[in-house]
Amino acid sequence: MSTYDNYTYPTANPDAGRGHPGHTTPEEDEKVIQLRSGLEKEGITERLDTNTLLRFLRARKFDVELAKQMLIACEAWRKEFNVKELCKSFEYTEKSKVFEYYPQYYHKTDKDGRPVYFEQCGKIDLAQMYKITTEERMIQNLVVEYERLTDPRLPACSRKAGKLVETCCTVMDLKGVGITSVSQVYSFIKKVTSISQNYYPERLGKLYIINAPWGFASAFKLIKGCLDPVTVEKINILGSSYKSELLAQIPAENLPKMFGGTCECEGGCQLSDQGPWNDEKYTLPAAPAAPVTTADPEKTPETAVTEVQAATVTA
Repeated sequence: MSTYDNYTYPTANPDAGRGHPGHTTPEEDEKVIQLRSGLEKEGITERLDTNTLLRFLRARKFDVELAKQMLIACEAWRKEFNVKELCKSFEYTEKSKVFEYYPQYYHKTDKDGRPVYFEQCGKIDLAQMYKITTEERMIQNLVVEYERLTDPRLPACSRKAGKLVETCCTVMDLKGVGITSVSQVYSFIKKVTSISQNYYPERLGKLYIINAPWGFASAFKLIKGCLDPVTVEKINILGSSYKSELLAQIPAENLPKMFGGTCECEGGCQLSDQGPWNDEKYTLPAAPAAPVTTADPEKTPETAVTEVQAATVTA
């Protein structure tokens, strides 16, 4: 185990496939070591834990050099985008108003313990949204949410499930989507997809595309041959009769009523942010805090640790 591997949550999933933590070959383990060594020589000292390196290696089919270049580019982008400071200071005060046109939110977990992410595309109206916010702030919010997925969401889900949870279950609702709305948001979607693929790889566990318009499934059949078979396996294209399939993956009590479940959070599921990440039983920093001294005679070790945890900010 590397000195970077200081986790406070389960680090393996018995149901995961090859190349995932706990399911690697000696050759794959050696590639992790090679990748870490190469990155250290480049002066990179963060995000060198085994689980992170395995995600980038899987994204590049365990080609060490390609994974290295991917991580170097990721670190350069994080500095340019100022991700650490953004997570400390960003406040999306216009969130509720933006959600009137483009609801995007995490809400509880599926039957495999994954956080469930909902995205409703039918109301998208960028012209109206840009009266409320800007593209820059929308992308900043996206990045902050990706960081919060890394910590605290996935670690909390892992603790509750008793196994490593590294991915999300995504429900994308296309109800009301037409050719006009698709072309309208193409540029924005292209930018956010690039961020997801290049800097936060291997986070998709399952994708349910519901209320898919006529012809969507046929179009997908034409392009899926160009996609990685592992990715294709995660995608489910459904029409309006999707409820039974969603309920097979997401407990009814966790699925918002509007999608066929029974959940009705006070104030609406969209803004509730309900999940293990907001349950004190499962929330801790993803890695142990720095060593704590208790020179102050009035401060117990427990109090000191609590203060360090309270000051921890995801980066």
